[in-house]
Amino acid sequence: MYTHILVPTDGSDLSKEAARAAVALAKESGARITTIFVKKPYPENLYDDGAPVGAIKPEKFAKLTEQQAQRSLGFVIDLCKKAGVKVSKIATISQSPAQAILDTATKGGCDLIFMASRGRHGLTAMFLGSETYKVLSYAKIPVLVHH
Repeated sequence: MYTHILVPTDGSDLSKEAARAAVALAKESGARITTIFVKKPYPENLYDDGAPVGAIKPEKFAKLTEQQAQRSLGFVIDLCKKAGVKVSKIATISQSPAQAILDTATKGGCDLIFMASRGRHGLTAMFLGSETYKVLSYAKIPVLVHH
């Protein structure tokens, strides 16, 4: 069966449900889990001629996204610990969450990506595209989509 499962999380209810299912699968198959949270970089368009024009400074943005990452990853880690599943975590910054997920799966030697069916909703998903769809389209390993 599977030995190393990559579980992307964004902290949403859907990703939490996917994490619960991934941990159950890992426990049943004796697999370990790597969980990943992909932080978006500080939006460059908040700068005008080198001066910040947004409501949040880069340092504050970094602190808030790191807190969100640790909360989201912590949820998966707690599930794994309770189930007796080995787990490691990765928080990374990327403009493309799908590419970061794919790169992590390759570098980590994962044999399954287990992720939620969607993270974005409505028009945002339609215009920006689904990260799950992108992972499904380009993954060289199996992707299990939890819905």
